[in-house]
Amino acid sequence: MQALALTSTVKFTNGELLPRLGLGVFQSKAPYQASLKALQLGYRHIDSAQYYENESEVAKAIVDSKIPREQIFFTTKIMDLSGGKEGVSKRIESSLEQLKSIGYIDLLLIHAPMGGLKARKAAWEAFESFVDSGKVKSIGVSNYGVKHLVEMKEYARITPVVNQVELHPFCQQRDIVDHCKQNNIVVQAYTPLLRGHKLDDKTLQSISKKHNKEPAQILIRWSLQKDFVPLPKSDRPERIQSNADVYDFVLDEDDMKEIDNLDLGSKGAVTWNP
Repeated sequence: MQALALTSTVKFTNGELLPRLGLGVFQSKAPYQASLKALQLGYRHIDSAQYYENESEVAKAIVDSKIPREQIFFTTKIMDLSGGKEGVSKRIESSLEQLKSIGYIDLLLIHAPMGGLKARKAAWEAFESFVDSGKVKSIGVSNYGVKHLVEMKEYARITPVVNQVELHPFCQQRDIVDHCKQNNIVVQAYTPLLRGHKLDDKTLQSISKKHNKEPAQILIRWSLQKDFVPLPKSDRPERIQSNADVYDFVLDEDDMKEIDNLDLGSKGAVTWNP
């Protein structure tokens, strides 16, 4: 296994590079401050969404960081797929207006497979048109099950580069992960820290003590070693720092097996999971 670092990236099928660790800003009470702090600490990947209502704050942090734009990877998502291609296109333009200070979107995701096949197909056509125009570099999906990914093969001109799903040791979504790996789709892991639930699990506690690390750091390291792209969220500067302090140790084969065995399937989910 190649040594991991905060600068590690994964290459999409279109050649774009995605940093392997990102900051999530869902329900952030301080998205500007959290994003700016993360960038100052070396993060180069921030995951937002139209639904989060904080795109402009994150964009301001990117500008104020003074880091060259091309070194930062910004993701946003569109939830509402109503109104066909035109309706979705208007929502993408709305996000671009919020983000005009940073010029373009690195990754645009369909936030969830809502509205039926017709709506998903029309939305994807809108997404593809923004790649064609250069306003969006890469496109993908979120919360898509295998059936949603399979149906895309019938209509997608551009294959999704990412599927972002709830993913942690207690909800490992193995069918989705396997399908994505077989089709060169990068798996992003949201809620990698289970919103603080299960951090007292005896297996996590034992492995934490073994490595002199916090359970949250064990969870992030597990995700990285599974070749996922975890998106831990925190507003607290010390947590943003510790969540990135996961590159000075390695989980061994026994550790990984023990953590893999924690899977509870859908019963282990801590968020809405279509």
